[in-house]
Amino acid sequence: MYIPRFLTTPIIEKLTVSKKGIIVYGARQVGKTTLASEIIKKLNLKTQVINGDQSKYIDIVTSRDLNKIKSLVAGYDLLFIDEAQRIPEIGINLKIILDNLPSLKVLVTGSSSLDLASKISEPLTGRVWSYHLYPISFSELSTFKNKAELDDNLEERLIYGSYPEIFSYESLFQKQEYLQTVSDAYLYRDLLEFGDIKNSTKIRDLLKLLAFQIGNEVSLTELGTQLGMSKDTVSRYIDLLEKSFIVFRLRGFSRNLRKEVSKMDKIFFYDLGIRNILIDNLKPLKDRNDAGVLWENFLLIERIKLNTSKQDLVSSYFWRTHTGAELDYVEEKNGILYGFELKSGNKTVKVPSGWIKAYPNSHFKCINKNNYLDFILD
Repeated sequence: MYIPRFLTTPIIEKLTVSKKGIIVYGARQVGKTTLASEIIKKLNLKTQVINGDQSKYIDIVTSRDLNKIKSLVAGYDLLFIDEAQRIPEIGINLKIILDNLPSLKVLVTGSSSLDLASKISEPLTGRVWSYHLYPISFSELSTFKNKAELDDNLEERLIYGSYPEIFSYESLFQKQEYLQTVSDAYLYRDLLEFGDIKNSTKIRDLLKLLAFQIGNEVSLTELGTQLGMSKDTVSRYIDLLEKSFIVFRLRGFSRNLRKEVSKMDKIFFYDLGIRNILIDNLKPLKDRNDAGVLWENFLLIERIKLNTSKQDLVSSYFWRTHTGAELDYVEEKNGILYGFELKSGNKTVKVPSGWIKAYPNSHFKCINKNNYLDFILD
């Protein structure tokens, strides 16, 4: 089952009118290769395909020898490099290609920014457009499902997540088996290879702890104590998990440091199927005690996907004061603050008096089951 991705159009437009290269980052299994194949099909250009997992052509691509590279791409209009993080010195070699072969269009994908970003950022400054591909968004599903169908689909997304392949399985056993495979075979691969981590046990234990704490502020010191690691090591591991597109942080918003909490972050998962398989819990919502935090995580990541697809420059936070007033989610856009309270039922709440007093020109909205689709759909 192919689900159209929103990145298809902007990438095709950039490849058509710009001489810059395109880099698509994203976790393993989110559909980067499928997206690239669809783009190649639509462009209908003669394409040289190089896979970083295969040795063929790698010596030429890493040679820094312009004549060898020219011989490799001669007669082609588009160069597609998949799993680019596996290719040594990919950044400097892409620079050579983009600087010396301006008529050649270049499309690159990478499953982790752990190594790829450091290889690429300096050599390719001003030479590439970068995009982040997420798991399937509700907005993407809305291109062929109406709101009633999306609402019917909600619980499955909260339990099994939105990796593209999950949509092709009918039985719950197949979905569970797929998520287990992703967790066992792909989730830690880049961390072990590029993050200088010798054993995945500590990372898996850390992820389980984070999975149980979504929606709560996370103490690095407490996590370190539970795992037998230093606070600095825990911080480094979480940074690696972010760069592998497994988790993301939500920081505390503060303009008044005496009253507002800003030292500890909240950690959420890019995909709830991955989160749930990590804690071995794929039970339906009626049998769970974490439905509320699943709902919060779902709304946050879907909102992030929406803002990214619209190319909105938005800073995201949560807000809490030492006296207990709080908002689940805050956006800052063009200097304007928008506060949101995320409720899993149909309940509505009023704006916290502390928030409106501190930020009288801000906006507020309660998001619940009645209006959540307006919050996450364009």
